[in-house]
Amino acid sequence: MSVPHDWIPANTPGATVGAPPREHVLAGLRGTDEGPDLVQLLTPEGERVACPAYDAHVADVDTAALRALYRDMVLVRRADREATALQRQGELGLWVPLLGQEAAQIGAGRALQPGDMAFPSYREHGVAWCRGVDPAALLGIFRGTDHGEWDPAATGFHLYTIVIGNQCLNATGYAMGQKFEGRVGGPDAQATMCFFGDGATSQGDVHEGFVWAAVYDAPVVFYCQNNQWAISEPNERQTRVPLYRRAQGYGFPGIRVDGNDVLACLAVSRWALEECRTGNGPVLVEAFTYRMDAHTTSDDPSRYRLADELELWKLKDPLERVRVHLVRGHGVGNDFFDELAAESDELAARLRAHCHAMPRPGPERIFSHVYAEPSPELDAQRDAYLAYCASFEGGVR
Repeated sequence: MSVPHDWIPANTPGATVGAPPREHVLAGLRGTDEGPDLVQLLTPEGERVACPAYDAHVADVDTAALRALYRDMVLVRRADREATALQRQGELGLWVPLLGQEAAQIGAGRALQPGDMAFPSYREHGVAWCRGVDPAALLGIFRGTDHGEWDPAATGFHLYTIVIGNQCLNATGYAMGQKFEGRVGGPDAQATMCFFGDGATSQGDVHEGFVWAAVYDAPVVFYCQNNQWAISEPNERQTRVPLYRRAQGYGFPGIRVDGNDVLACLAVSRWALEECRTGNGPVLVEAFTYRMDAHTTSDDPSRYRLADELELWKLKDPLERVRVHLVRGHGVGNDFFDELAAESDELAARLRAHCHAMPRPGPERIFSHVYAEPSPELDAQRDAYLAYCASFEGGVR
């Protein structure tokens, strides 16, 4: 868990920012492991470790499946990096990076079955990928041309939710509907998965969702990606106990998983979703991970967190541990990684071309598709704003 002070005491001989001594690196890594309750199947060094409680849930993950999971993470990261660059170049109004959270999202996303429904916040680009949503479809939201191009019913992936924590109420209501319609139990059982961050756990909507889900035994997995920072607020200012333990107060199980371990995230998510499909939900999963980039592209994380903290978490990079495991444990050669690098380049080029071809929205776009039916109040606001824009020489576009 992140701390509001430096990892290295100021009086430590030879300690330098960005290059901590090895003993402090190891101490920092142990400090962020958060003890024996953390479910882990793949260590930061790429070593597969036994986990009797969850090994069976990934028994089918052979070399081909592991390569597929690694491909997911690499392509999602490349799409994220390209979108970040596009925002910096003025092509997007904003972007919400997921750097460092690829394993948490791919592991959970690949655990979902076709009949399940996922409710994201605004950072779940990896889950969108797993549900068949083209990364290009995400760009319109952040360019201001649409609210989302995909069909939630067809993809099993709801539109992004910007209001912090609101998706927990939506997900709980949807899961209650699944139960009322007899979608729990049996071969065609369904479940719901709701994604949010550690900061959202301080919002009332999340706790209201917990209450209703518990009372109605709703088949919903609350999947909290604890990336250590709620914008500039560390976990220590959010909670006195580990987040997964909050589930006990509502009467359902909570579990903490290494959010940088894609195998562990897949195993725990499969278990949690199956609990919900068989009528034993809800479940809270805390994916213990780290946001290695800014909260959004309007944020400057260097103002509130230390460089040493970031360097320590880089040693837990979710992609690197899978790459090492593929090479050492499965004999995967350079050809696979070279082909994947080329595929990543093609994806980035396609996203860039798609973004450049998108229309530049005018000021009237702010008022379109806000309500299902026309609103006199909104029409008046639109007309007044457009008149104001037209008052400038040449207008405002």
